[in-house]
Amino acid sequence: TKEIVYREYCDVSVAVASPNGLVVPVIRNAEELSFAGIEKAIATYGKKAKEGTLSLEDMSGGTFSISNGGVFGSLMGTPIINFSPQAAILGMHATKMRPVVYNGKVEARPMMYLALTYDHRIIDGREAVTFLKSIAQKIEDPGRLLLDL
Repeated sequence: TKEIVYREYCDVSVAVASPNGLVVPVIRNAEELSFAGIEKAIATYGKKAKEGTLSLEDMSGGTFSISNGGVFGSLMGTPIINFSPQAAILGMHATKMRPVVYNGKVEARPMMYLALTYDHRIIDGREAVTFLKSIAQKIEDPGRLLLDL
């Protein structure tokens, strides 16, 4: 349909490795979970993926996905939106030392590429880029997450 459905919850898909490749189970009501709760859900899904016990229900309905190809050494790439109802996917890549200009000098600094693919029909580019910049700032300074800045 051409209808946009707004939901009052966040079901976030997280890519995890299985013996047969990546699978994307959904963390239901992620907005209600603490960091520890999210970590526990990811660990549970990771275990189920390795055991081959994920159900179709476990992997359906996510509207936003997070994929961390960096754990496999990916330096850069473009994540692809799977299908409806997914609105966007965040791809995170490996952190590697790279030469960058910092305070007017070339230095070796840790650098990670992030990529956000989103459906332009429902997400405005300005909001998407602002969100991506916010994620980058939180990765650079994880204390911002704890302080909700």
